[in-house]
Amino acid sequence: MFTFAIESSCDETSAAILDNFEVRSNIILSQLFHKDYGGIVPELASRAHIKTIDKIVKSSFDEANLSELDIGLVAATRGPGLIGSLLVGFNFAKGFAASNNIPFIGIDHIESHLFSCFIGKAEIEFPFISLVVSGGHTILFLVCGYNDYKVLGQTQDDAAGEAFDKVAKMLGLEYPGGPLIDKLAKVGNEDYHKFPEAEIKGSPYDFSFSGIKTSVLYYLRKNFPGDTLKIPLNDLCASFQKAVVGSLVSKTISAAKNYGIKNIAVSGGVSANSRLRNEFMKCTSNGYNVFFPEKIYSTDNAAMIGYTAYLKYIHSPAGSFDNEILKQAFARFGS
Repeated sequence: MFTFAIESSCDETSAAILDNFEVRSNIILSQLFHKDYGGIVPELASRAHIKTIDKIVKSSFDEANLSELDIGLVAATRGPGLIGSLLVGFNFAKGFAASNNIPFIGIDHIESHLFSCFIGKAEIEFPFISLVVSGGHTILFLVCGYNDYKVLGQTQDDAAGEAFDKVAKMLGLEYPGGPLIDKLAKVGNEDYHKFPEAEIKGSPYDFSFSGIKTSVLYYLRKNFPGDTLKIPLNDLCASFQKAVVGSLVSKTISAAKNYGIKNIAVSGGVSANSRLRNEFMKCTSNGYNVFFPEKIYSTDNAAMIGYTAYLKYIHSPAGSFDNEILKQAFARFGS
């Protein structure tokens, strides 16, 4: 079974082909021009997807050494994401499936991150606690099966990656800020300043990062008013990163302890952060099994969409993934 998948939810145009669980190709084109604007411009993102998607798809088939006649299942991201960007990839995949009479399924973007730690594996050990942490999402899941999971907690304001980007902008760093803060923090003093870790009363697994973002803003205004050149970037980045990572790790481990689960999966763009990985790996000394995706699968990519689609294909009731799926997709999203 060859699965062809497209991901275009934000600023990456990606196409992938999988041979059952194995990735044959995974082509990703990132829209680097958004740096000039300090963040993603939705209209420009969708136009860039339109310009590049044909090329990306062709490259994925060339690398896999396959043709459209080899494909048995088609998948695309259906949301969440930027609506204009989503429509480009979704409609391309839907048209590909319709013209070749191939079963089609729309895949939830967050759900695909949830399983991205296990790309290439035929079997996944359940249950596990999953932390999906990215620029737009910070969500904690209890996962008991391929189609059995629930949200334990999520951010009540900014996502962790969003907080990284906003604080980076305050510090005069370019977009995206997360990787730059991670790099600068490696040689900084994490105890230079103690930033707050939010606790939400009655919601022990929920996150909040707007407070720490505001705390950084007020600290800069008080101590470096109008003089950004004197900001101790390394130390501030290290202190800020320590607080954000501390919140992510502590709430995830708390959920694992309370549910008696030893398997933990951490995915999404922020899962590439070096401190986050190091702090979670320390937990293995207490008997936890911690899984991260390969870094190429941490950010948005079509391989995780195809992998999740194939998991659904083989673990759903017989007949669920015949051509009726194509009809259902047409009915839901319009022809």
